[in-house]
Amino acid sequence: MRIMHLEFGRHLYGGAAQVRYLIEGLDDCGIENILICPVNSEISKVTCATKVVELSIGGDLDWRLPTRLKNIISLYEPSVVHAHSRRGADTVGGWVSRYMKVPAVLTRRVDNREAALWARLKYFPYDAVVGISSAVERELLHHVGLPAYRVHKVSSAMDTKRYSPATERTRLTEVTGLDSSLFTIGIVGQFISRKGHALLFECLPELFVRFPHARVLCFGQGPLENELKKNVLNKGLSSHVIFLGFRTDLSDLMPELDLLVHPARQEGLGVAVMEAMSSGVPVITSTAGGITDLLENKVHGLTFESGDKSGLFNAMVLMISDEELRVRFRTAARKRIQEQFSVEKMSHRYIEIYNQVLRSS
Repeated sequence: MRIMHLEFGRHLYGGAAQVRYLIEGLDDCGIENILICPVNSEISKVTCATKVVELSIGGDLDWRLPTRLKNIISLYEPSVVHAHSRRGADTVGGWVSRYMKVPAVLTRRVDNREAALWARLKYFPYDAVVGISSAVERELLHHVGLPAYRVHKVSSAMDTKRYSPATERTRLTEVTGLDSSLFTIGIVGQFISRKGHALLFECLPELFVRFPHARVLCFGQGPLENELKKNVLNKGLSSHVIFLGFRTDLSDLMPELDLLVHPARQEGLGVAVMEAMSSGVPVITSTAGGITDLLENKVHGLTFESGDKSGLFNAMVLMISDEELRVRFRTAARKRIQEQFSVEKMSHRYIEIYNQVLRSS
């Protein structure tokens, strides 16, 4: 079986990282993988795909893209085309695959609402549409109105060897210059409104009064970066909040955090939450989107209603104050990721879907 993956994201954010994991898992199962991605994209540098084809991609309005995809499909003759991202992968990829009479699968990773008529047109060419969480699956079934036989749920996965508990805080101290005795709170995500950075920052003045030894480390990049930095400066929090940018060594830094906070307003599933849980880092997260598929409140971590400032603040106070609670969550969370969200499990589930669409076609 030969799978052609369309991943048009330039950075190794959550979605692209999942494509990387899937290709690794499929490769372990003896499946050949062809990756189509932008020129100089991050995933092209780390993938184990059999063949990588890099394109200059202009997005949905790139008039050259359909012809180029037709030629690539004709050249490599994939068994299935699997579209993973937007920027033309989800729209052009599906219709070109249908034109070429190649079965196609689309993975949707976000739970934001789409115009139903447009979504039905976009998803029509696909033999199977995969949602990565219960929230995304509900959108596909109940809002978009896709028939149940075409909709599947396959949770994202985590490389638990890459993200494993740390024994000491050497790397984080080296990168930040912070004393290892300080309590470090991480927030990982693009600087966009739905990730909820602003809500966390509203809690910080009072939190730092109660816990002056706490520090917040912001990992990521995005269009709101300057606005968020200005927010921190205006609140007088610059000595306690550190922006570390997008890090390719996050798997080394994440396990050394004392706590991860994920205040997302919308979320397909929450890769940062999975990374923390796998790393043995206690988690506080909103209940947005599909996050509740990952953990149970007060069993694997603490949750609060999306947008609830007092809920987030109280959860942070409890977590910072109670070391025994943090230790319990570390163990329970990592065990859950290992048992329910392994790369092997995700890969086998996709193989079932590939075989199903091949039988149907």
